[in-house]
Amino acid sequence: MKAPRRPVWRRHPWLSALFVLALLLALGFGARVVLLARHWKEAPPVAEGWMTPRYLVHSYHIDPQVLATILQKRPGEGPRDTLAEIAVARGVPLETILATVQALLPPHGPAP
Repeated sequence: MKAPRRPVWRRHPWLSALFVLALLLALGFGARVVLLARHWKEAPPVAEGWMTPRYLVHSYHIDPQVLATILQKRPGEGPRDTLAEIAVARGVPLETILATVQALLPPHGPAP
């Protein structure tokens, strides 16, 4: 008759202890993520000078024709010009362009 096998935690106590420690750490970090995510609110979108019209169209689902009309896009301007570069090229304060674009952005962030 065979002798009964010992449980894993008796055969490998150090590995078992490390496994339990890793499991507790994973559960602790998981709980922390859940608790922090409950209080995380998405900030409303803000137009900034580094943004390009192309970025605004793709990120916030703004109609490209409406944005081009508001920014008075000229044929020579590329889609990679930032709002700051557009303001400098026109001689307009950046704040003016940012306020105009900000009116187009959705109040609760980008649509899915």
